[in-house]
Order: sequence, then C-alpha cells, then structure tokens
Amino acid sequence: MNRRSFIRNVGIAAGLCGLYSWRVEPYWLDIEHVPMPVKNLPKPLIGKTLMQISDIHVGNGFDRNFLIQSFKKAKNYKPDIVVYTGDFVTWHNESQLQELEQVLKHCVKGELATLGILGNHDYGKKWKENEVAEAVSKVAETSGINMLRNSRKNVEGLVFTGFEDFWSDQFDFYLMKNYDKAVANIVLCHNPDACDQNIWNGYEGWILAGHTHGGQVKIPFVDAPVVPVKNKKYTSGKIDLLDGRLLYINRGLSTSHYVRFSVRPEITLFKLQQL
Repeated sequence: MNRRSFIRNVGIAAGLCGLYSWRVEPYWLDIEHVPMPVKNLPKPLIGKTLMQISDIHVGNGFDRNFLIQSFKKAKNYKPDIVVYTGDFVTWHNESQLQELEQVLKHCVKGELATLGILGNHDYGKKWKENEVAEAVSKVAETSGINMLRNSRKNVEGLVFTGFEDFWSDQFDFYLMKNYDKAVANIVLCHNPDACDQNIWNGYEGWILAGHTHGGQVKIPFVDAPVVPVKNKKYTSGKIDLLDGRLLYINRGLSTSHYVRFSVRPEITLFKLQQL
C-alpha cells in the first residue's frame, strides 16, 4: 500500500467511525440487567424490579422520537419502581418545558412508584437558575414523577433519598444525618462526585447516579478521555466504594452533545434482592 492509499483508507475509516458515533450508537439502546442486593429489604419486595433512567436532555437538538421509543421499549419490562436521576433538559429557554411535556407524556412509570431528582442542567444557566429547576420539577410532577428534592419517599418499606444537584446551591450537605439505618435505603444523587464528600453518616447501600454519560466517547480498553467529574474513576457502571456503599452510574439516554462511541445509551433494570 502506498502512502496515498494509506491516507485515503485512514480517512475512510475515520469518516465511518464519525458517522457511526453520530448516527448509529447514540440510537442503539442498551438495557442493562443488574442484581441489586439491599440490606433490610422487606420480603414483599424481593424479586421486584427497579428501573433507572437518566439524562434524557430534552432540548439539545436530539431526536425526541428516540427518547419516546426508548420509553416504549422500557415499558415492556413492566418495572415495579422507576427512578429518573436528573438532567431532564438541556436548558436554553422556556421552549424546553413544552418539549419536556411532550416527551414525558410517554414516560415510564412504576407499578409501585415513579420517582425523580434534578440534574445540573435542570438548574438553567451556570446551574444557578432555581426558577428553572422549579419549572422542570413542575412538568415532571404533572407527568406523574414524584420529585425528591432533598427529601425522602417510603415505597413499601424501601426508603428513597433524593438529593438536589451537587453543583446547584440547593444541595443539602446534611440530608443523610437523619436517615434511618434500620430500614432499606437507596440514594438518588445525579453527580457521583458527591460520593467523596464527608456527608454520608455511615450509610451502607446503593447510590444511583448519572451525569457522566459514560464519557460519551471511549476507545476500547482505554479510560474515557473527558468525564465531567473530579473523580475520574466515576465513569459508568457499578463501583464498590469499599465502605459499604455501592455506586451505580447510568450512562444516560441522551447527551448534551449528541455523539457516542463505545458508550451506548442505557436504561438500567435492577432486580431487588435481600442482602
């Protein structure tokens, strides 16, 4: 192969990879199945399913039909509990609220409960517009999603704690001071960097997060080059924090920049087990 042919072939390969990462992988949904052993889990919840959906980013120019079709596929699993872990929108202006309403008409709901928290993009520009967070929450609540904003919800004996976003000025550093260690607990926290804060008060259990999109672009066998977290270990999947906490980072359905390579969009289906 001469130099000209080599350069041409490299160009063709790069073009195909670019086309794949732009038009194929962002629309190739992956349903991850993950066992979830939970301490103190009530017997009636053993074998029930918990579905995590994250980072739908309505309003970034992404194809909303993909989000709606993904919801339709997810409904086939008939989850018992559904949690949405933030970034409902990519905020530009109030038109995102109307788009979000249209998308969430098709959202997946759990037989027992449907819960949600906000992500950084849900707080508007520079994550400081609390009126945007209020508006996004209102749309989600109207759509049937019970929003946890530094609050808790007991679902048949399984208590969910939902944080406000870590980058917002509403994040509650003292929320875990008064959780009940004697019951089954799961924490929803959009940004996994919060796991490294001294706020957990001996908590042992699962923390469900999103935010990273899995890095969006990842060369196989190499760490993702760009991840929007301080702790670069927090990319995607299950991470044992070695102190009784298990972190799970969902790769998200959409992205703020719609390109993916070796990081397929994800919906996670956990099966509850007694620890």
